[in-house]
Amino acid sequence: MVNSNQKELEILRNQIDNIDTQILELISQRAQLAGQIGQLKEGILYRPEREAQVLRRIRELNKGPLSDESVLYIFRELMSACLAHERPVTVSYLGPRGTYSEAAVMKHFGHAAIREEQSSLDDVFQSVVSGRVNFGLVPIENSTEGSVNRTLDLLVDTPLQICGEVQLRIHHQLLVQQGVTLEQIEEVYSHAQSLAQCHSWLANQLPNVRLNSVSSNAEAAKIVSEKRNAAAIASAQAAELYQLQILAKNIEDRSNNTTRFFVIGNSKSSISGHDKTSLLLVARNRPGAIHELLAPFAKHGVSLTRLESRPSQTTLWEYVFFIDLEGHCEDKLVKQALAEVNQSALVCRVLGSYPVAPL
Repeated sequence: MVNSNQKELEILRNQIDNIDTQILELISQRAQLAGQIGQLKEGILYRPEREAQVLRRIRELNKGPLSDESVLYIFRELMSACLAHERPVTVSYLGPRGTYSEAAVMKHFGHAAIREEQSSLDDVFQSVVSGRVNFGLVPIENSTEGSVNRTLDLLVDTPLQICGEVQLRIHHQLLVQQGVTLEQIEEVYSHAQSLAQCHSWLANQLPNVRLNSVSSNAEAAKIVSEKRNAAAIASAQAAELYQLQILAKNIEDRSNNTTRFFVIGNSKSSISGHDKTSLLLVARNRPGAIHELLAPFAKHGVSLTRLESRPSQTTLWEYVFFIDLEGHCEDKLVKQALAEVNQSALVCRVLGSYPVAPL
């Protein structure tokens, strides 16, 4: 019986080896074809609409047994490696290393992208405006804490285009130095939003501990790597990076806690077939002005998925409205609605049309 099992194992392993050889040959062929495409294209080779179309097609073709998510991650890394072979993509993000922003960069661009950390959102935007990097990735909203106001303000003040989005499920871990117990913790470090997102857990498990807000979760992990009786709320990636122990897993109060990021760049995305558009609108100061802004979307059957306002910072009591809608600005119905909005709005600016996050 043992010999029979051993022979069957050997047969199966040989079959896997043969398949691996075929996969490697096909990957090499794909990289060669991607290289030929790269020679025919000018400028930045990365096209978000094309990558989104490829990933959607793969998801439709997947028949298991691997999940769609697993298969899409494999193909994301394959495309990332092929692109890096032609011409690496450089992406700026809010550092330091180990932040959720860095995790979002890797989810969207793959590990082969060259990542450049920045100390502030302003620096992320400036690195893209100056052309030092191809793209930037910035947080725009969290499902529990709402919008990131600084990102909204910078979208107003810069000419950059939104050319992609990333949705990242956020899982917070309680990190400590090796051997530290819950009872030994005297203070907790994290970003203010993360502390808020773990409020109930902290109140129940560490009610008398001092809470310290810092610039990022990764910075919190770095601080705790040098403080014995302290803990950080950060990602599993930060735990690995700063050699910390995960004392408690997934301590966020809401299990569906998700942060949405924008990919910003100097080029526009073409129609992918499943897109969103983000707008900046300023209403005229007259009765019914906001209704005039919104009515054309309803008239042409364009669905709005997000609407909020921010002070314009130029005129007292004037507000800028940010709208996300379904569809690309070149889609027929969206185009018709925008033409009418342009007639009534003081300002109507398309911040970007981009593929709905495929992964």
